[in-house]
Amino acid sequence: MSLADPVLLAVGLLVAAGLAWAAVVVARRRASALAAAGLTAGGPGRGRARLGGVWFTIAGVAVLAIAVAGPAASVPVSRASGTVILAMDVSGSMTATDVAPSRLAAAKQAALSFINAQPDNVDIGVVAFQQGGLEAALPTADHANASAAVRRLKAAGGTSLGDAILASLSAITHKTVAIGRGGGEPNIGFWPSATIVLLSDGQNEAGAASSTGTDAGTDAAASVAEKAGVHIDTVGVGTTTGTTVVVDGYHLFTALDAAALKSISQTTGGTYHPASDASELDGIASSIDLRLTVTSQPLPLAGAFIALALVLLAAGAVLTVTRTGRVV
Repeated sequence: MSLADPVLLAVGLLVAAGLAWAAVVVARRRASALAAAGLTAGGPGRGRARLGGVWFTIAGVAVLAIAVAGPAASVPVSRASGTVILAMDVSGSMTATDVAPSRLAAAKQAALSFINAQPDNVDIGVVAFQQGGLEAALPTADHANASAAVRRLKAAGGTSLGDAILASLSAITHKTVAIGRGGGEPNIGFWPSATIVLLSDGQNEAGAASSTGTDAGTDAAASVAEKAGVHIDTVGVGTTTGTTVVVDGYHLFTALDAAALKSISQTTGGTYHPASDASELDGIASSIDLRLTVTSQPLPLAGAFIALALVLLAAGAVLTVTRTGRVV
């Protein structure tokens, strides 16, 4: 428990101690005077009962001294907070219509629903990724800014999942995050309250895929996120049966690569969310768990101490009246 003004507490307790000392002195003088006159106070029990009201009153004054000092307790509170980066795939394959009206349109709608569902204490940023990654909006508590960035997104270019992760980490740390020469992974610190929500069909044009479905660059980027304590929740937009899209005049077959997205989420401790149709995408906002952080918040206790003081003072007044017939 903490006190806003310990000096007031000290003064109040000194007053209560003074009253207690005075009560004891008066009681002893009264007992001595009665003894000198050959009278009795009715036994020690009777004397203590007579002083009961006084002691309740003094206790009330002491508790009131604590109340005016502004006591407060530090209470741990769990709440969703921190930073969320929506990494949006805007590659040409996202124009596919196997998710109506298109993968990108459905993903944008899901992202907007996700933003609207978040509390004000969550900062949201948007990263639109093609090859090289493109930051669209820095994380901020102004969710309208993130929503506007999502609405502006248009499909173009190819996909690099690794670059998407690095661009998202750059937005979280507010500094450029890149894999060094020879595959060296940078130390970006620890960001346990940050989460990346990656919406993509998993189609990766950055390099040859490994057995996990991802390329070396993506594996390295996911490893950087994992060491920094950043979870990546992946959302698979598309169907495994796939469809054909026209990109730069070429007809290309595209299908959901769930293996690549699952690999990313598993590496970072996140979760993969399949979304093969618009209805599944609509439920993404409720299925993604944000990081819970425990923060200490002050809980004022003055009201409780004032209530206790009033009870003690009232009890003291009642006992004084019933035992002595006097108010004080």
